Amino acid sequence: MMLTKKEQRLRRARQTRIRIAKQGIARLTVNRTNLHIYATVISEDGSKVLAAASTAEAEIRSSLGGAGKGSNVAAATLIGKRIAEKAKAAGVEKVAFDRAGFAYHGRVKALADAAREAGLQF
Repeated sequence: MMLTKKEQRLRRARQTRIRIAKQGIARLTVNRTNLHIYATVISEDGSKVLAAASTAEAEIRSSLGGAGKGSNVAAATLIGKRIAEKAKAAGVEKVAFDRAGFAYHGRVKALADAAREAGLQF
């Protein structure tokens, strides 16, 4: 039986989430679509969203220059900085990076690097 591309990604993500749950710290989850990139900081027990940022937000979209600009490395860098600021405001300094089965390069890597630069530790 062949797994679809999405099922393969979710299978990879499951392993990461199991490992992160054992660490007992907040996790920074990334979701990437063709049009947007989303970042969410989720509490240790996985019950609460502590901070969220995405290129789908109105003010981010206008600063990126309209439709179709939320799916590039520049946009991902902006979201990385924004999620770090929001997480720090919520009192979160250390997180585990959950790439949700996506390859760590391109937009996902840009978001992670920007979040590290803005002061999030992972």
